Amino acid sequence: MNKSELIDAMASTSGLSKADSKRALDAFVSSVEGALKSGDKISLVGFGSFGISKRAARTGRNPQTGKEIKITAKNVVKFKAGADLSGKVN
Repeated sequence: MNKSELIDAMASTSGLSKADSKRALDAFVSSVEGALKSGDKISLVGFGSFGISKRAARTGRNPQTGKEIKITAKNVVKFKAGADLSGKVN
Protein backbone atom coordinates (compact mmCIF):
# COMPACT_ATOMS: atom_id res chain seq x y z
CA MET A 1 0.00 0.00 0.00
CA ASN A 2 1.45 3.36 -0.96
CA LYS A 3 0.61 6.79 0.44
CA SER A 4 -2.28 7.56 -1.92
CA GLU A 5 -3.84 4.15 -1.27
CA LEU A 6 -3.51 4.74 2.46
CA ILE A 7 -5.20 8.14 2.11
CA ASP A 8 -8.05 6.50 0.17
CA ALA A 9 -8.42 3.81 2.84
CA MET A 10 -8.40 6.40 5.63
CA ALA A 11 -11.04 8.47 3.83
CA SER A 12 -13.36 5.53 3.26
CA THR A 13 -12.98 4.20 6.81
CA SER A 14 -13.30 7.50 8.67
CA GLY A 15 -15.82 9.28 6.47
CA LEU A 16 -13.42 12.20 5.99
CA SER A 17 -12.72 13.66 2.59
CA LYS A 18 -9.52 12.63 0.82
CA ALA A 19 -8.11 16.12 1.36
CA ASP A 20 -8.80 15.94 5.10
CA SER A 21 -7.32 12.45 5.25
CA LYS A 22 -4.18 13.65 3.46
CA ARG A 23 -3.81 16.55 5.90
CA ALA A 24 -4.29 14.18 8.85
CA LEU A 25 -1.70 11.73 7.53
CA ASP A 26 0.79 14.52 6.78
CA ALA A 27 0.26 15.95 10.28
CA PHE A 28 0.85 12.52 11.83
CA VAL A 29 4.03 11.95 9.84
CA SER A 30 5.44 15.40 10.63
CA SER A 31 4.60 14.99 14.32
CA VAL A 32 6.37 11.62 14.45
CA GLU A 33 9.40 13.04 12.62
CA GLY A 34 9.61 15.99 15.00
CA ALA A 35 9.30 13.85 18.11
CA LEU A 36 11.91 11.36 16.94
CA LYS A 37 14.26 14.14 15.87
CA SER A 38 14.09 15.62 19.38
CA GLY A 39 14.82 12.20 20.91
CA ASP A 40 11.34 11.32 22.16
CA LYS A 41 9.76 7.89 21.94
CA ILE A 42 6.23 7.50 20.57
CA SER A 43 3.97 4.78 21.97
CA LEU A 44 0.57 4.02 20.50
CA VAL A 45 -1.00 1.44 22.81
CA GLY A 46 -2.03 -1.66 20.87
CA PHE A 47 -0.37 -0.47 17.66
CA GLY A 48 3.29 -0.14 18.53
CA SER A 49 6.09 2.23 19.36
CA PHE A 50 8.59 4.28 17.40
CA GLY A 51 12.03 5.04 18.78
CA ILE A 52 15.58 5.94 17.90
CA SER A 53 18.49 3.55 18.27
CA LYS A 54 22.10 4.66 18.00
CA ARG A 55 24.26 2.63 15.65
CA ALA A 56 27.97 2.85 16.50
CA ALA A 57 30.68 3.55 13.94
CA ARG A 58 32.20 0.40 12.50
CA THR A 59 34.49 -0.93 9.81
CA GLY A 60 32.92 -2.58 6.78
CA ARG A 61 34.07 -3.94 3.45
CA ASN A 62 33.35 -2.83 -0.08
CA PRO A 63 31.88 -5.99 -1.64
CA GLN A 64 33.32 -5.20 -5.08
CA THR A 65 36.91 -4.50 -4.07
CA GLY A 66 37.18 -6.08 -0.62
CA LYS A 67 38.73 -2.84 0.65
CA GLU A 68 37.93 -1.83 4.23
CA ILE A 69 35.76 1.28 4.64
CA LYS A 70 34.72 3.25 7.71
CA ILE A 71 30.99 3.44 8.33
CA THR A 72 30.03 6.44 10.45
CA ALA A 73 27.78 6.31 13.49
CA LYS A 74 24.14 7.22 12.95
CA ASN A 75 20.70 7.17 14.50
CA VAL A 76 18.27 4.56 13.19
CA VAL A 77 14.46 4.67 13.45
CA LYS A 78 12.98 1.51 14.93
CA PHE A 79 9.38 0.34 15.15
CA LYS A 80 8.17 -2.38 17.50
CA ALA A 81 4.68 -3.70 16.86
CA GLY A 82 2.28 -3.84 19.79
CA ALA A 83 0.53 -6.98 20.98
CA ASP A 84 -2.82 -6.13 19.35
CA LEU A 85 -1.24 -5.46 15.96
CA SER A 86 0.88 -8.60 16.14
CA GLY A 87 -2.15 -10.67 17.09
CA LYS A 88 -4.22 -9.34 14.19
CA VAL A 89 -1.48 -9.99 11.66
CA ASN A 90 -0.88 -13.56 12.80
